[in-house]
Amino acid sequence: MSKNPYFIAEIGVNHEAKIKLAKKLIRDAKVGGANAIKLQCYKAEKIASKYAQAYWDKNEEVENNQLKLFKKFDKFNENDYFKIYKYCKKIKIDFIVTPFDIEIVDFFSNKVKYFKISSSDLTNHLLIEKIAKTKVPIILSTGASTIPEISSALKLIRKYHNKITLLHCILNYPTEKINSNLNMIDDLKKKFDLPVGLSDHTRPKDSMEILSIAHIKKISMIEKHFTNDKKKPGNDHFHSFDKIDLKNYYKKINNLNKVLGSGKKTFLESEIISRKNARRSLFFNKNINKGNRVKKEDLIALRPAIGISPSKYKSIINKKLKINVKKGQIIKKKFFF
Repeated sequence: MSKNPYFIAEIGVNHEAKIKLAKKLIRDAKVGGANAIKLQCYKAEKIASKYAQAYWDKNEEVENNQLKLFKKFDKFNENDYFKIYKYCKKIKIDFIVTPFDIEIVDFFSNKVKYFKISSSDLTNHLLIEKIAKTKVPIILSTGASTIPEISSALKLIRKYHNKITLLHCILNYPTEKINSNLNMIDDLKKKFDLPVGLSDHTRPKDSMEILSIAHIKKISMIEKHFTNDKKKPGNDHFHSFDKIDLKNYYKKINNLNKVLGSGKKTFLESEIISRKNARRSLFFNKNINKGNRVKKEDLIALRPAIGISPSKYKSIINKKLKINVKKGQIIKKKFFF
């Protein structure tokens, strides 16, 4: 049976800087079956300058200026994050963050299961080095990157540890189904010999298919944005899962696991009757008198498999008969000297 990927419900800033809403999202993620929740932790001025413009679908999020958008939801302080961390411990769900500035890293280093490095920071070696030095396991997202860029980031991390999971990611919000490029998962596995997961930004109507295909490719981890209301305008709500989507995902994956089976080739219990009635045994193809030796042309393989298998026919050739046998008679070892 295939092992289910480790599922991270990426709350990001869908909590809208409200502790009560953050806790509701965490509860929903737990009820839905997620292994972990993840927050994006930043102060707007430490991510973007006033010149940084949108890279998301402006039909869904109308704000064109990154600084203005990020400023809306950067109100949490260390005390707020500590409350969320304690709540995660209380309800037994893993706590993960994506830190977007160096200063916040130390605060989280003894609280998180993983540090996630955003695709957008894959070339930010200042931040990567700071995170790597904590020796906390790292999830490195690879959206919009090249192999040399990934290699360079990994080389830096490996100076300090090798507890790394790569995420295949397309850095589009949302990612169109046709752009999912799931075969990149295989390329990442081949080139880097590390666990590889998927950070999925497709709309929920496409995600079930995308995540099912990724599961067949034996990904180790899934990161999917998470909300309590997909109809909320702006931010990441429109390409997020909710609690019901997450439950449906597990139903689909568990059914898929049954279809995929154990992966070890053998016959099933349901095939036992077929092995008996659709396979063959050795029979005599003519009348032969006692004392004669059996030749290959004296044999015929006929259904069902209730006697000597045709795969053992050489063990019969040249054997001397104890009795007279008739055409159509099943062959038994006791007939021979």
